[in-house]
Amino acid sequence: MIILKPLIFEQFPEIIFGFSTKIGLERKKPYYFNLSKSVDDDENIVEENRKSFFSSLNIKSENIIYQKQIHSNKVTYVSKAGYFGERDALITDKPNLALTISTADCTPVFIYDKENKIIAGVHSGWRGTEKKILLETINKLKSDFNSQPENLYVYIAPSISQEKYEVGPEVAEKFEDKYLLSINGKIYLNVAGVNYDILINFGLPKSNIQYSQLCSFKMKNLLHSYRRDGLYSGRSLGVIALKEINV
Repeated sequence: MIILKPLIFEQFPEIIFGFSTKIGLERKKPYYFNLSKSVDDDENIVEENRKSFFSSLNIKSENIIYQKQIHSNKVTYVSKAGYFGERDALITDKPNLALTISTADCTPVFIYDKENKIIAGVHSGWRGTEKKILLETINKLKSDFNSQPENLYVYIAPSISQEKYEVGPEVAEKFEDKYLLSINGKIYLNVAGVNYDILINFGLPKSNIQYSQLCSFKMKNLLHSYRRDGLYSGRSLGVIALKEINV
């Protein structure tokens, strides 16, 4: 099994983090190591995959939080495990709770406030990005928990790169020109770049952000991509959890 673990969180022993890939349990096409029940994969296989993934990170199944991602700007504070319905961002300050974000091209963003010991997970496709769900999340951290930009550490996990994300004019017109690339009459959108700038404009130091350059579309042997594989694409899960802190 290959699990991605960003360096930005390695400096914090109280943080558990993992981002799944296509590779695990020797799963084969079409879905490979898929962790989502929203695709036409065998649910028993998905459960086995999830169990293996979370077990490798020492996360108990009863501590996991899921949501039905709907490309919204809904941000929710959670204090117990379970399924929380339609929303796209989760926040908790409770230890041992694992926040999950499912993805197969959209931009997943994970946040840790090192001073207040708070974590967040954000799902930001172009719709969520246009609605500024990441800004909604960090504004909530600031207003509800007094989180300060210099204390926030962020991982922008793998997503589709601009050069592989063609959009129509009806989508392009929703974003500033600096996030658009026009080649041979086609328009390409930099979704992850918009989210990165949201963090910078909020005041986060660049050194507090790890911005993955892995493209879900191009990394065919490693990452799931809906834009590349369509209905036969599996999904990755990114998970972040806060360990019990002994003071």
